[in-house]
Amino acid sequence: MDVPRRTLLLGAAGTALARPVIAATGPAAEQTAWDFSFQDIDGGKLDLGAYRGRVLMVVNTASFCGFTYQYEALEALHKRLNGQGLTVIGVPTQDFDQESDSNAQVKKFCEVSYGIDFPLAGLSHVKGAQAHPFYRWVKARKNWEPAWNFGKVVIGRNGQPVACYGSSDEPSGPRITATLDAALKMAAA
Repeated sequence: MDVPRRTLLLGAAGTALARPVIAATGPAAEQTAWDFSFQDIDGGKLDLGAYRGRVLMVVNTASFCGFTYQYEALEALHKRLNGQGLTVIGVPTQDFDQESDSNAQVKKFCEVSYGIDFPLAGLSHVKGAQAHPFYRWVKARKNWEPAWNFGKVVIGRNGQPVACYGSSDEPSGPRITATLDAALKMAAA
């Protein structure tokens, strides 16, 4: 006998089943970067889902680090490849004791010193038990977490982490450039 799915879910009397519905598993239920959001630098919401279908390079940043000069290359990369589908997102962190204590100070530094126009999250944890859920997800998927400031996570158009790079990997260096070029050529899932 062919019983409609709705009847099975509601039960014979039309009431909800007493046991919980088990969520779907497998590729359809797999979490993506689009499922995460950060507080933005101005206190609003920086929803990664708004970038669905784009390539992201999420970088944990700091204002007083030996790698802070990378802001310049990150902004140039963002401007140059934005029309092709790349968005750079900065995630300021105090995890390595080299960042200002307030979002307002971070924003002012980034705008005045480097003319940063790419999206900035508010101050966030990027490693350890207190890490933002996005970074815990990256660690679970790629067994990687930032070892220092200016760690880079490249997210493909399908919302999955493609590659992770450390501080010494220059934003415009050949390794990152090759990864971004390949990711930008891929169709969104």
